[in-house]
Amino acid sequence: MRLYKSLVRLHLEYCASAWSPHYLKDKELLERVQHGFTRMFKDLRQRNYGERLKSLNLLTLEDRQNRQDLIEVFKMYKGFTRLSIDELFERYANIKGTRRQALRLKKNQSVRDVRRYFFHRE
Repeated sequence: MRLYKSLVRLHLEYCASAWSPHYLKDKELLERVQHGFTRMFKDLRQRNYGERLKSLNLLTLEDRQNRQDLIEVFKMYKGFTRLSIDELFERYANIKGTRRQALRLKKNQSVRDVRRYFFHRE
């Protein structure tokens, strides 16, 4: 487990928040590596993928990428990074309504795929 987390998963997630695999085939290809790893445990082979992840205390790679994106946005919002949150997002303040948050973000428009799918999850 230590080898997987320190060597394999490190390569699977390298710069994922920047290049953000947005095609389903790319996501499935990355997830297949972790899927194969979880099947290496003999006592877990008969379980489905979700149960294997739960028993090994792992998240899907897409869930980890979503978490990393949220952490990165938080760091930008708090000013912990050089990149300002206003460079990537528009702020909507003073939204009226009962269930609206005080601050909402909207991703800026872009032409290039690299920027368009940055912080994009379905």
